[in-house]
Amino acid sequence: MVSFFLHPLTLRVLSFAAVFGVWEYAGRIPISPAFPTFLQTMAALWGMIADGSMAAVYPSTLEPLGIGLVISSFLGVGCGIFMGLNEKAEWFGAPVFIVMQAAPLGALVPLLTFVYGIGLTSKILTVCIMALPVIVLNAFNAVRHTPESMIEMGRSYLGSRLQVILKIILPAASPVIYAGLRLGAAMGFIGAILAELLITPTGIGDIITYNQSVAEYDKMYAAIFSIMAFAVIFIEILERSEYIFFRPDKRVNQ
Repeated sequence: MVSFFLHPLTLRVLSFAAVFGVWEYAGRIPISPAFPTFLQTMAALWGMIADGSMAAVYPSTLEPLGIGLVISSFLGVGCGIFMGLNEKAEWFGAPVFIVMQAAPLGALVPLLTFVYGIGLTSKILTVCIMALPVIVLNAFNAVRHTPESMIEMGRSYLGSRLQVILKIILPAASPVIYAGLRLGAAMGFIGAILAELLITPTGIGDIITYNQSVAEYDKMYAAIFSIMAFAVIFIEILERSEYIFFRPDKRVNQ
């Protein structure tokens, strides 16, 4: 019985149950007239799924998000690996991405709108500027901190520079690179919603903005809940793909 309550899956379920329970209690007090209960929010979410309004807006949100994440992933991992392998590239590129990671990049959204208008390009760039610094710096640190003893071992076996990179450095760096991809994806979701709230009210951002304006807060929170749940599922799938394709030893222990 003790092992059942200490099982990772049980603890995860209890964690969600505790959060939803506190949400339900806070809505029933209520802490604010604009804060619905968890059950009211789920009812509103089910209603929007049933009438098709939720399915109608998701393509508008996923288009810039998907394009932005693909660009950020390939460009970010490539730049990070190159910076990790070349000191001159590190000196040239690392300060830029460190500043980008530390700066409040949401403040640049109005500038992107001014330059590129209110179309798809501005939204894709918003996703990229949020996700790219995290992915680049994680890939860079992963390559740079490859154990020197492993690299020396490869050289002692007369491995070429390319063989050392492909068979030692990149496999050793893949866990941190994947961690960067997961963090970058989470930042990309933030960028996508930020773009819909600040640039053009479309997609999930449109539902949030509209229901806030007409005081239908249960639908507003339902939209927020849905995109958060979608982000969690996406990042969980990304993590599972790492175990399947790159770390089968970890998959056995899951």
